[in-house]
This record gives sequence, structure tokens and C-alpha cells, in this order.
Amino acid sequence: MEPFDDLLRQAELAHGHLCAGQILGVRLAMLGCQRLGIPEPRTADRKRLVTFVEIDRCATDAIAVVTGCRLGKRALKFRDWGKMAATFVDLNALLELRDEIPTYKGIRIAALESSKQRARELYPHIENKNQQQMLAYREMPDADLFAEQWVRVPLHPREMPGYKSQRIVCAMCGEGINYDRNLTDSDGRILCHSCAFPETSYYHPLG
Repeated sequence: MEPFDDLLRQAELAHGHLCAGQILGVRLAMLGCQRLGIPEPRTADRKRLVTFVEIDRCATDAIAVVTGCRLGKRALKFRDWGKMAATFVDLNALLELRDEIPTYKGIRIAALESSKQRARELYPHIENKNQQQMLAYREMPDADLFAEQWVRVPLHPREMPGYKSQRIVCAMCGEGINYDRNLTDSDGRILCHSCAFPETSYYHPLG
């Protein structure tokens, strides 16, 4: 894997600025890849890794840079849990196949809340919290920054990178639906999520 400083610079360029979250994200992703034994996630091992992120903050951009996992490649999965955590799944580590759904070995790494206090203890003379954490997060041991947990992750074939599916048209709005995200109502009509559940849609038509 590339050196930490090189990856951090790439993350800064991708994100637009350098912050404590970028440092945390780079280190978190490097640790995850190291634990899985994936030294080149963006090149030689690029089809081996799927990453779940649990927050839409600065660290997520850094994780994407280090791993090479992208939403557009279907290798980056977002779970809106509001946690500074990510799970790295090794597609070469199949644990079981049940009901045609493979389960893979992964490692979930979460930032420790205690790391903020540790940063204050290391640099009490620095008043700016971001600057304080940026310095501390560079040098703190992994054990002081992260909690690690080996996990099992079921991945339905339709969630896999490279999955191909028939494009289906919604009977109400006429828009195409990919990746088997369609639903069937009681009348047998094929619908998209926003037409099937308009009350829970993230957008609502004006007028």
C-alpha cells in the first residue's frame, strides 16, 4: 500500500481540504485493508473489496480514496447510521452460501470516542479542536483510535459490483428501474419505490 502521507494528500485533493476526519478516514481504511491482507485495493486487488460506510462525513471521502471503492462501481455501500465506522468485506473470503446469498468475512472498524479526549491530553496547549485532533490522529496507536470486530456480511448477488439486471419500467411514472429495485403492488403492477411509497419518498412533487 502507498505511504500514509501520499494517501492523505490524495484524500485532501479529493475532499477539497485537510481535516481530522480525513486523517482518521485514511488510517481507518489502511487498517481495514491491512487486517484483510489486501495491500493493493485500488490496483491488483480492486475487485476483491467491498466497503460499507456508516456516515456521510469527511472520513468517507478518505476511505474511498484509500480503498478505490466508489458508489459508481457499486463497491462502496452507504448505511446512514451516523457512526464514524466502516466495514471492509473480502470477496475472496466466502464463509457460506445459503439460499443463494453468499456470506463473506469482513472487519468492522469504528473510531473510539475516547480518541478525542486522548487528543486533548496529548496537545492541551492547542485550543483549536481540529488542529489538536489532526496532530494527535497522525501519531496515536491504532488501539487508541479504533475498535475492531470481525464480522459476517451477507451480500446478495444483486448488491455485487458488476451485477447486471433487466431494466424494468415503473407502471406509474414510466421511469426505468435498475438492480431489481422494483416492487409489485396488490394489483400486480410493477412500481418504483417513490410510487409505491410516496409518503416515505425523499422528494415530493410541487403542486
